[in-house]
Amino acid sequence: MAHLILASGSPRRQELLRQLGVDFSIVSPDIDESVVANEQAAAYVERLACEKAQAVLQQHPDAVILAADTCVSISNQIIGKPRDKQHAFEIWSLLSGRCHQVLTGVCVMTAQQQHNVVVSTDVEFQHLSLQEMDAYWASNEPIGKAGAYAIQGIAARFIPCIHGSYSNVVGLPLHETAQLLKAVGLLD
Repeated sequence: MAHLILASGSPRRQELLRQLGVDFSIVSPDIDESVVANEQAAAYVERLACEKAQAVLQQHPDAVILAADTCVSISNQIIGKPRDKQHAFEIWSLLSGRCHQVLTGVCVMTAQQQHNVVVSTDVEFQHLSLQEMDAYWASNEPIGKAGAYAIQGIAARFIPCIHGSYSNVVGLPLHETAQLLKAVGLLD
């Protein structure tokens, strides 16, 4: 059986993948994550997941590569990670009191085959006060997170409901990932 490599340095993806009971190693690819002009969120996360998988497959051609990329989107606008406190406040002001989508592209690739999926989850955010935003920023949790929040942490208190996969919002939709791993023979 081929060895599985997770093409991600994300501790959240590693933790989620462990829940599937598969052995894997980690190789974090270095790719350009810039958005292409007029690129829609679903196409963006799928492209990045495939580029990450391809980059790692070139180094490990006998392995099975699992790669993923997650973004937050609202009104067809891709929301990235906060650059600084002001940017985080801009993001939260946009998300506050509204529903947005969290999309994750997942790619499982071998030298012989490739399977991709994009999963979308609707996330409702409560109205956030400036005081709540300030306290949340001070927690350091939003740094490095798509949409400037982590649903599995403090931000859970700001989210009255989601529609779809919770693990997708964390960063790796487990049901769909398991199906892709079955397709290449790594899960029964």
